[in-house]
Amino acid sequence: MTMTTTQRILDLAAAAPARHGEDLVLLLGEANELYQQGLQDLHRETAERLTELPTADLMVAAETAGMPCDASQDRAEVILLLALAEWERTPAAMAFIEMAEAAARRGVCLIRARLWDHAEVTEWFSHRSSARLTQHRPPSLDPETLLNASDASRYLGYKNANQVNTFVRDHPGYFPEPDVVEEMGTAENPYRRQLWKVATLQEWMASRPGRGRRAGAKQAPPLPEVSADGDLEELLGASQAAALLGYKSVGSFSSALSQGNLPLLKTVDGIAKAGRQKGRRRWTRRRILDQAAQRSSR
Repeated sequence: MTMTTTQRILDLAAAAPARHGEDLVLLLGEANELYQQGLQDLHRETAERLTELPTADLMVAAETAGMPCDASQDRAEVILLLALAEWERTPAAMAFIEMAEAAARRGVCLIRARLWDHAEVTEWFSHRSSARLTQHRPPSLDPETLLNASDASRYLGYKNANQVNTFVRDHPGYFPEPDVVEEMGTAENPYRRQLWKVATLQEWMASRPGRGRRAGAKQAPPLPEVSADGDLEELLGASQAAALLGYKSVGSFSSALSQGNLPLLKTVDGIAKAGRQKGRRRWTRRRILDQAAQRSSR
């Protein structure tokens, strides 16, 4: 099994605190190459996705994403800024940035833009301040206080109020499940509100992937045992799919899915309609096994 870029960066970031000297340099070098490759891949995808959008609209999007630009920058530069903004919100990028800056404080540093052929990236990184998340101190709140996704994002120090929603939607298993799910709206227009306890957010901040393993850090729950011989039309969730595909965690499965490494699972066979899993994607056992066969034949 080929380990996904995201999972490998998270593993390297977890190992970094125990590495020193040349070992740390080698680890950073590998993580840097993965980081740059991920950025380049996303840049190509972003350019293709935005090919029909007028440059003026791209500039507005860049401003909204927190990447100010001006009339002196051409279309390619604006698209690069948008790709950077999107990439830096991914778990892989955040883990790498924290790892590189922690290493720099220990006297080990890499020029992160060395493999990227756009001078704008080098310039952007050279003026970039230290990662805010390493300096962020959340406000003092009762551990039992419930926060919605936007408030949770701000509590955790993210500029983007939708960051928690992005984690939950695009990276199942990376962020903790909500402590409370409220069914809202009407029968014609139902929606749900997810709420997290401050205590849950604090625990995740202390042990989230990429920060190195700490004493007492909570381990990811084990994947369930799932038989390949069950009803082929049964709908299965992310943890069951991860188990059938041979991943070690839901996070690894999520990373592979979000990077397009599981093409057959781009099609969803169903959506959970009740309980804490409401709104989560479901696939038939048949589709998951077909994907497993495709992976094993590579």
